[in-house]
Amino acid sequence: MNKLIITKKDGRYLTALQADHVMVELHLEDENTVLGNIYIGKVKNIVKNINAAFVDYQEQKTGYYSLTENPVSLFGRPSAGSLKSGDEIIVQVERDAVKTKDPGLTANLTFTGKYAVLTAGKHVLGFSAKIHDDKYKEMLRRELAPMLEGKAGVIIRTNAYTADIELVKEEINRLLAIYQKLLSDAAFRTCYSLLYQANPGYLSTLKNCPDHSLEQIITDQPEVFDTCHAYLSLYQPNDLDKLLLYQDDSISLNSLYGIDSIFCQALQKRVWLKSGGYLIIEQTEAMVVIDVNTGKYSKKNNMPDTIRQINKEAALEICRQLRLRNLSGIIVIDFIDMKTAEEKQQLLGLLKYCAARDPVKTTVVDMTALNLVEITRRKWRRPLAEQLKNQDHNKGE
Repeated sequence: MNKLIITKKDGRYLTALQADHVMVELHLEDENTVLGNIYIGKVKNIVKNINAAFVDYQEQKTGYYSLTENPVSLFGRPSAGSLKSGDEIIVQVERDAVKTKDPGLTANLTFTGKYAVLTAGKHVLGFSAKIHDDKYKEMLRRELAPMLEGKAGVIIRTNAYTADIELVKEEINRLLAIYQKLLSDAAFRTCYSLLYQANPGYLSTLKNCPDHSLEQIITDQPEVFDTCHAYLSLYQPNDLDKLLLYQDDSISLNSLYGIDSIFCQALQKRVWLKSGGYLIIEQTEAMVVIDVNTGKYSKKNNMPDTIRQINKEAALEICRQLRLRNLSGIIVIDFIDMKTAEEKQQLLGLLKYCAARDPVKTTVVDMTALNLVEITRRKWRRPLAEQLKNQDHNKGE
């Protein structure tokens, strides 16, 4: 069973997810984050050679906007090609600023719930890739089509599959009401107005946890307790008894779970395995590179068995480290050389099994003749190292 721990570190909310006594996720929220927020933006300039526009979504805050989208204007819905400097459009921040890159903006507004994501820009009914039941999909299409016709699209999340269909429909109606109120309010709001504020990161993590997967939700922050209590009362009343407000002054929640130590380990390039082998994790500009080494592994009498054991242990730890460090994009892993096709397929099977358990879409692509495995992981939030760098930068200002 899992525990969700929410505390503060250096004045910022820290969310930690523990699975079977092992920490698998850490997230340090940027108190100034605008990710998921929706604004009335103003087109600053059009850059045709990259088919993009730069849009001010706040005073002195500019984001990158692709002209492949059809924007939601306050005066109708023009084609992207007709946009010009000074136009006011509704935009959502879909990607945080990274290094020198501006935040990414989109007109395809989304509103995320426990069971569904309302997509205002794409009027389609889609399903999580982890839902394979065709009969369930067809039944839900029949139920939801009259609700959505001409209004919005919906992506059904994995959590919906085990939920009562009436709960799913109620949530979609709530999300539709939020979207329709936003459009109505926007007509009377000024440029740069915040039309919708996204949930705090810790609440998004709670939403993403599968139903019945959490044993405890622990926080030492009264305001977090109140927010989580309100959410659980609405969506998961059966889990209210799992929410605890930690009030022991003798030891902090951070110290109780050794979170500072885990942070330190998650920033090291070298990760030791229980067998004595180790990983080297390098995050470059273009990709993440992981090297698997035998290290201090002592049972070297039978080298094929040694290699199989270390590669298996490495595969499990790599999948954990990807979640813990929130590494994304292209990941290339250099496993220790294996001779037989059967061994390689067993290792790929283990990686695919672990990747399927990651709540962020993770795909094991293939293994080359040189035993290099390519994995792709969807970008979601900043990598942990960047979250901490951002904190250090803010301290220096």
